[in-house]
Amino acid sequence: MQYIQVYYISLSGNTTDFLKRVNQYICANYGMELNIVNIKDKVKDGESIYFQATEPYFSFLPAYLEGGNGLDTGFTEILTTPLKEFIAYKENRKLCLGVVGSGNRNFNKQFCLTAYQYADTFGFPVIDEFELRGTNEDVGRIGDKMVAMINDREGVK
Repeated sequence: MQYIQVYYISLSGNTTDFLKRVNQYICANYGMELNIVNIKDKVKDGESIYFQATEPYFSFLPAYLEGGNGLDTGFTEILTTPLKEFIAYKENRKLCLGVVGSGNRNFNKQFCLTAYQYADTFGFPVIDEFELRGTNEDVGRIGDKMVAMINDREGVK
């Protein structure tokens, strides 16, 4: 079975839940499987986040930003920095195919802002975004995009 690598961070469990659903969708529809690694778990388990990725991957992260009112202040990333440090390590940013952001639309401009900050910092695209645990439509749309990007890289029609 072909695997699609994903490095992500989930603090509340929403992103983990979403990725499990994307994995089920991709398995059922494409015969592929996600290999998901929560960078937070590596930190919690005392493992290093400073390791070289060996294959192309996607990153997923929620928006956790410090302070502000969600409109014109509070754009400083917090809590998700271990993923940022992993991506910044050696050549890891070059293997990232793109980022998918999540968040809560109640936070206005802060919705998925961290994903856009990562894209600007590291030079890869924001592939898509979803709210909280995402809808079934989000699962299919994002799963389809991930598979299409992998197939494009491998020249599969």
